[in-house]
Amino acid sequence: MKATVVINPIAGPGRLRSLDACTQLAKDVLGRGGFDTQVRITTGPPDAQRFAQEALEAGHALVAAWGGDGTVNGVGAALAGSPVPMAIIPGGSGNGLARDLGVPLDAAGAFEVAARGTNRAIDAGELNGSLFFNVAGIGLDASIARRMAAPGARRGLPGYVLATLSEVPAYRACDYAVELTGPSGARFASPALFIAIANSSQYGNGAQIAPGALLDDGLMEIVVVKPQSLLSMASRIPAFFNGTLKADDKVLMHTTASAVITGGGEMAFHVDGEPRIGAAALTLRTHNRTLMVRVKS
Repeated sequence: MKATVVINPIAGPGRLRSLDACTQLAKDVLGRGGFDTQVRITTGPPDAQRFAQEALEAGHALVAAWGGDGTVNGVGAALAGSPVPMAIIPGGSGNGLARDLGVPLDAAGAFEVAARGTNRAIDAGELNGSLFFNVAGIGLDASIARRMAAPGARRGLPGYVLATLSEVPAYRACDYAVELTGPSGARFASPALFIAIANSSQYGNGAQIAPGALLDDGLMEIVVVKPQSLLSMASRIPAFFNGTLKADDKVLMHTTASAVITGGGEMAFHVDGEPRIGAAALTLRTHNRTLMVRVKS
């Protein structure tokens, strides 16, 4: 069996291994699982999807994404709809999807799961034509993602906190209209600091924006965070990190398989932390159990 390992060399707050050591670890552990392994190193965001697509076309039995949520997004986008599983080797700032799947955060442990684990089918969201597997977002969420993706941006949780503190003071809420196009057919309008669309429960680092989200139920959680004071936002931080965030007058939560979100003009958004620019109306779709991922047996 053949496997490809896609490595993002700049993901996360810093690697403890050289690329040569990373390559050797991948080949050693996967080799013990019966895989003949090649390693591909990304030089830019498009590479992860391209490398995974090439592995798929070459008939490889496994593709591992070693990096952050952006690397996982690229590999997953190539493999979605195919029987070839993706293994996640966490190497990013938050590793939200890996955490939700219970993948070990150390590379050696994650490669053991890749080599000897089982396959699990999970959903994918699609926002304005771009797939995501963890969380997508509109508004302040997208502004923070753009700042985090900038060359030279500080990585890790401290970098995320710094980006958030830099964006929040000057950010102005926008008005949005949301139409849930599933069976409920509900519609509502609200000003919002941001709208998160969650397949997984968390962004990463244990920060759970949608505690009730399930990866394989064919549904997305839409979380609308209304304008509020910094004190009000700060008061929600404990719930945000202990998994008890709930809907109230400032946080709206809806579950749907599809939706159309409309703003006042062209909208910035992100998919798994990868910044995008869309139209004045963004269409959300859910693809039920379309991506195979490796998890513990």
